[in-house]
Amino acid sequence: MSAHTWESFVANLMALGIDAAQSLMRIALIFAIGFTIVKVLRAGLSRLERFLIRATEKTERAPGAAGQRIRTLGNVVWTISSGFLWFIVMLVVLSQFGINIGPILAGAGVVGLAAGFGAQHLVRDLVSGFFLLLENQIRVGDIAIINGTGGLVESVTFRTISLRDQAGVVHVFPNGGITTLANATMDWSAYVIDVSVSFREDTDRVCAIMRRVAGELKQEPDYGRLMLEPLEIFGVDNFTDNTVTIKARFKTLPSHQYTVGREYRRRLNKAFVAEGVEMVLTPRPAAAPNAQAVAKT
Repeated sequence: MSAHTWESFVANLMALGIDAAQSLMRIALIFAIGFTIVKVLRAGLSRLERFLIRATEKTERAPGAAGQRIRTLGNVVWTISSGFLWFIVMLVVLSQFGINIGPILAGAGVVGLAAGFGAQHLVRDLVSGFFLLLENQIRVGDIAIINGTGGLVESVTFRTISLRDQAGVVHVFPNGGITTLANATMDWSAYVIDVSVSFREDTDRVCAIMRRVAGELKQEPDYGRLMLEPLEIFGVDNFTDNTVTIKARFKTLPSHQYTVGREYRRRLNKAFVAEGVEMVLTPRPAAAPNAQAVAKT
């Protein structure tokens, strides 16, 4: 090898080394910038979460519900934004190696389009789940009726909602397939009671006994803390040839209406027996299949 050839080889090798070093420095700089942006984004989302939690918790009856919902949404936004950011970083790094990223972008677009057509229902479920959580329509522990099926909400994700009915059967509903949703425990719950007595009974006396029993129940700490308001008696709701029906309602903390209502029924029965009030059993209308809500245990 001649001296000139050797010098050219060394010069080319040094040039390649310099180019490689510069490329590595640029790649390191790209990663450093990406890492810094990710840290700033994470810190910004955390501050936004704390601000939203403080702003919304004042209006929430259920402690911690607002924080749980906002943190869930924040995690989704963080996952999507950070994933998109690192995808851009990797494309820039590949371009530093001389790789043409045009076909990659085109291929990603084709793959995304195909995945979009193939995952229409999945995307619909995710979008519906996002707005369910954003609008605070339903939470874990609520008693809800979804598409005619009632139960206790055991899980809420961006794709599905799970209910457990009175028989212990778990029903799973894709969020995108929910057409009707009734929440029995949003902010407060209610226990409606129909009291049927003989038409010979004095309805004013019966209402007085009902209020007295409700007042005694509210004086007890275990039940009083669950009752938001005193018993609300609507009055005579119906009557037949031999019965009079009085309708009343308790307002309670979410999901505690059955705890208060069932204990009230038990005590009211004892009070009626002690006062000689003649109660009349009336046939209950058949409920729609799986349409009853489940008491929280």
